[in-house]
Amino acid sequence: MLSQFCNRKLDAFLLAKTGNMDSETKNIVRARAIDRCEYCHLPQAATPFITFHIEHVIAKQHTPDIEDTDSLERLALACDRCNLFKGPNLSSIDPATGEIVRLFNPRQENWDDHFALDGGLIRGKSPTGRTTARLLHMNDSRRVDLREQWLEEGGEI
Repeated sequence: MLSQFCNRKLDAFLLAKTGNMDSETKNIVRARAIDRCEYCHLPQAATPFITFHIEHVIAKQHTPDIEDTDSLERLALACDRCNLFKGPNLSSIDPATGEIVRLFNPRQENWDDHFALDGGLIRGKSPTGRTTARLLHMNDSRRVDLREQWLEEGGEI
């Protein structure tokens, strides 16, 4: 009973987040991302009970004059945690320099240029990587543990 209630609430939340986005667009985004978060690279299979989100890399509120905000160039697959912590943010503070730095954009940048996997940790290799990893809480202990467990079980990130 509780799980059905939670599933209905999750479905309503996801519908609100993706609006009228068609299934084909959602499937293309998932396939392009190889069914993993485009920010922390956690595979959807590592969290089977929490559906990853199709998120707008640049939130709709920042581009009210653009009609096609659901175009593929503007969308990314994000785990619930990365999507929650990113929110509508476009930038944050680099923890190493204190400077304002733009966040990683998976549509325009290569993940390996900004991040490195070190066991279960994600290391920022650039100001953008450090800033994004910090804002999205990529190295919270539960997330590190989940990545380590996934890797120990033979999974890839």
